[in-house]
Amino acid sequence: MNCFKEDLNVENLMGLEYIKLHFVLMITDNTNLPANKASALRGGMGEMLLRVNCISNRDCENCKFESECIVRRVMYSKMRIQPDFMSSGDSVGYVINCENYKEEFHKGDTLEFDMLLFGRMVVYFGQIIQAFQYLGYVGIGKEHSHFQIVEVTNSKRERILEENNIYMSRLELMSIADYVSYRKSKLKKANKLVFYTPLSIKEQGQYLMEFDISAIIRAIERRLYMLNCYEGIETDRIDLSGHIPMQISQRSKFISVRRYSNRHEQKIRLGGICGEVAFENVEEQILELLLAGELIHIGKNTSFGFGRYSVN
Repeated sequence: MNCFKEDLNVENLMGLEYIKLHFVLMITDNTNLPANKASALRGGMGEMLLRVNCISNRDCENCKFESECIVRRVMYSKMRIQPDFMSSGDSVGYVINCENYKEEFHKGDTLEFDMLLFGRMVVYFGQIIQAFQYLGYVGIGKEHSHFQIVEVTNSKRERILEENNIYMSRLELMSIADYVSYRKSKLKKANKLVFYTPLSIKEQGQYLMEFDISAIIRAIERRLYMLNCYEGIETDRIDLSGHIPMQISQRSKFISVRRYSNRHEQKIRLGGICGEVAFENVEEQILELLLAGELIHIGKNTSFGFGRYSVN
C-alpha cells in the first residue's frame, strides 16, 4: 500500500552508485591455491597496495601522511559519517566474491572472481587493477602462485581491461536502485533466500547459529545505512517493526573458514551459516530491501565475500 511505502522510505537508501568488475585470471604454473580465494585476493591486493604506496615502513600510527593514505582508504574505509554501532576497522567500500574452492590448478587454467566498488571507492579503480596485476607477478598464497589478468569486464561483460588497455568509458556506473529495479523485473517468485557464502550476524551479542528472517532484514537495512554513511549521504534509519514477513522454515549449516591475516600476521578462523530460509507475505518494499541485499552482501566480513545470497 502507498502508506507502507511512505512509512519505510526504502528508496532513500538506494541511491548509492557502484561498479561491478568481473576478473578472469590465467594461472601460469601448475600450483595449489587457497580454498578461500576471496580472502587471499583481498589480502594480496592489500599487500601490493602497501608495497607500492607505503612510505612509512607500515607504521600507520606514527605516519604523518595517514590521512591521505590510499591503502587505508581502500582497505579500511574511512566513513564520512561514523555510525555509533560500527567499529573503525570495518571496511564497506568494496566486496570481493570468488566461490571457486578448487585448490589444484594447472598451467593455463582460469580463475574468475567479481569485485564491486561502492561510491567513492570507484575512483581507485586504476590502483586496484594495478595491485592485482602486481599480485600476478609476485604470486598469491603460500606457493606464490602466479597469474595473468586475461580481462576485466563490466556487468554486461563488456571489456574494461584487455591487453593492458583500459577503457574507462565502459565502467558502467549504476545505482543500487537500478539493480533492484532490474531484479524485480526478472523475479518470478520471492519466498526463499539461499545463502551461498557464510552469513555472520550478531544478535544481542551472540552470533546467529540458524537463520532468522527478522535479523537478516535488519542486517540489510544496517548495511545500506553504512554504505550511505561511507559516502556521506545523510539518511534516517528505517523502523522495520510490523513489516517483517513470516518465516516458515529454515535449513542451516555452520561453516568455518580459515584465512591468513596479514594485519595480524597469523591464521584466524571465521564462521557463519549457509543454507536457506523460507518466508511468506513479503511486502513490496521489504522485497526491495531483500533484493538490495543480494548485491551488497550482509553481515560481517563482506569485503571478502561473506553474506552472499539470492532471492528465489
